[in-house]
Amino acid sequence: MANELTEKYKAISPAEFFYKYKEIAGFANPARALYQTVRELVENALDATDSHGILPDIKVVIQRADPVQEFYRITVEDNGIGIPPDVVPNAFGRVLFSSKYVLRQTRGMYGLGVKMAVLYGQMTTGRPVEVVTSRREYKRIYFFKIRIDINRNEPVVLEKGSWRKQREWHGTIVSITIEGDWGKSKSRIKEYISRTAVVTPYANIAMYTPDGEIVLYKRIIDKLPRPPREVKPHPYGVDLEMLKMIIESNSQPTILDTLVESFQSVGEVTARDILSRAGIDPSANPRSLSDSDLLKLINAMRSYDQYRPPSTAAISPLGVEVITAGLKRMFEPEFVAATTRKPSIYEGHPFIVEAGIAYGGKVPLSEPDKPTILRYANKIPLLYDEGSDVVTSVVKEDINWDNYLITFPAPLIILVHVCSTKVPFKGVGKESIADVPEVRREIKLAISEVARKLRNYITEKQKELEAQRKVIYLAKYIPEVVKSIETIFAGDGVNRSEIISKLASIISAKTGIPENKIYEVINNVEIGA
Repeated sequence: MANELTEKYKAISPAEFFYKYKEIAGFANPARALYQTVRELVENALDATDSHGILPDIKVVIQRADPVQEFYRITVEDNGIGIPPDVVPNAFGRVLFSSKYVLRQTRGMYGLGVKMAVLYGQMTTGRPVEVVTSRREYKRIYFFKIRIDINRNEPVVLEKGSWRKQREWHGTIVSITIEGDWGKSKSRIKEYISRTAVVTPYANIAMYTPDGEIVLYKRIIDKLPRPPREVKPHPYGVDLEMLKMIIESNSQPTILDTLVESFQSVGEVTARDILSRAGIDPSANPRSLSDSDLLKLINAMRSYDQYRPPSTAAISPLGVEVITAGLKRMFEPEFVAATTRKPSIYEGHPFIVEAGIAYGGKVPLSEPDKPTILRYANKIPLLYDEGSDVVTSVVKEDINWDNYLITFPAPLIILVHVCSTKVPFKGVGKESIADVPEVRREIKLAISEVARKLRNYITEKQKELEAQRKVIYLAKYIPEVVKSIETIFAGDGVNRSEIISKLASIISAKTGIPENKIYEVINNVEIGA
């Protein structure tokens, strides 16, 4: 009986956990896995370029890797900063190892995405990831074949080598072979690439598909968004465990020095004030403080209300010029507008919401109840889980489109971009943003701002159309008026052209419509007659 009640306990590595529960990372089936792999590799490629001030040249190649089985080899090449060869094994072979665990906006967040693709490739095809990389200052190019030891969460380097550069190349080429379903995923992958191109008009992006198709988006502007910089944490965003980790990783001799050196917006005067409120001696050794002391310190830090707002240097908004250029390139609208809101704060982290609007032109008709929505977080297109996203909720519930003279379906697209060092995603798949009050408010204000600009455009357009109708109405009678004058003053030297010119001039002055437009109406009337 005792043996029946005995439970077996063991620890598993992060690699084993995500190997067993691959669905939570977006690898639920072959179609979704193919999309997710392309997405993770493209995001890494863009982070390696535009975040470091490099105009991106991104090449994506998807090809069948087996004549019988549905194996696909995905290769993504960038012209980014490259990866040091001693870092490559861990970067591709150790789950939760990343350069992104800092306070700086990046497209990826968890150090998981590309490793999850490597794991999925191992599970479905047994083939390792292949990496070619070099930095600008290197004279050699480095090559690796790597797989992940799932039990140990360690990289296994199967092959490596290097060769001398023959040209000035820098960047990274990553190839992963997985089981996929191109037939079911190709529309999503193409949509992902096109939506990425909307917010990266400064990038050259080329994709080669298994169907032999080439999808190309050429760079149309040279302006890059401001690159993000790493910053220290803000006191409002720190909890007890984070404070412990900061103390353990810090070599400062006193708790006063630790606060000053580890946090933004905290100088010596502020630090002393906080420590006084917490009842802690400024000269105390931070490692000697008890959990009770640290909890008092956390409460004092959170209740202090004299901090400067968190620095926005760590986040990288797209900017009005980039959003406008991207929407124009993709949709050639008759009207486009964009806005970048001022920074706001969520749990001690700054965030910025941006919105763009495109109307008319080649913009496709929307659904019957809402505009087409392009959702982005940290420059990543969000394609899945639209219904549960706060952006969708705001568009459908918080915006009265009748107030903006819009009736659906309409040729209308709304773009919303949320950027932050901590985007409140609803899951590790990073496909939808949670309904956080601070974020929801900013999204509503951003959409309302661009919608007002559209309303002003539509109003002016309606006024212009009404004026044109009046001109047409009046101009149609000019030939008849001239005929009547000619009849009344027959033989008295009536100059027909002069009378028409004077009447057209009067109508133009009253309505603001150019005289040449009025003459077009007159000529059409006379031709019709």
